Amino acid sequence: MKARFETVVLDSQGLSSWVTADRRTHALLQRFFTMGADFVVSANTIVEVSHDRVNPPRLNWVLSQVKVEPVTEQGARAAARLLKSTGLHGHKYALDATVAEAALRQPGPVAMLTSDVDDMTKLCGDRVRLIGI
Repeated sequence: MKARFETVVLDSQGLSSWVTADRRTHALLQRFFTMGADFVVSANTIVEVSHDRVNPPRLNWVLSQVKVEPVTEQGARAAARLLKSTGLHGHKYALDATVAEAALRQPGPVAMLTSDVDDMTKLCGDRVRLIGI
């Protein structure tokens, strides 16, 4: 990866992979740390990754390393517009839309670690570099 990124956004799989110390994700994160990139998650992402098998101290440590973007009314309305503009709708895409909306507001260039490249491509277009994990 030769490109330099100012911001790296993590969707639920990106955050989960960091929490579980996935080796491939760890290697990607190390490259981004070396670049001096800022890490961002949408507040909704915390809800998505929280379940009985998550190690709370590890999750809390990871969250201390990232900027958590709140989902405000303005952000929710922008996410709804993203959904409408792409023809996507419903609860299946709602959280992805809030993550995409947060990514589109970040200082660029922006990369996103995601397990859902197809939907995120529809939502972010070419404004965010999507890295499948």
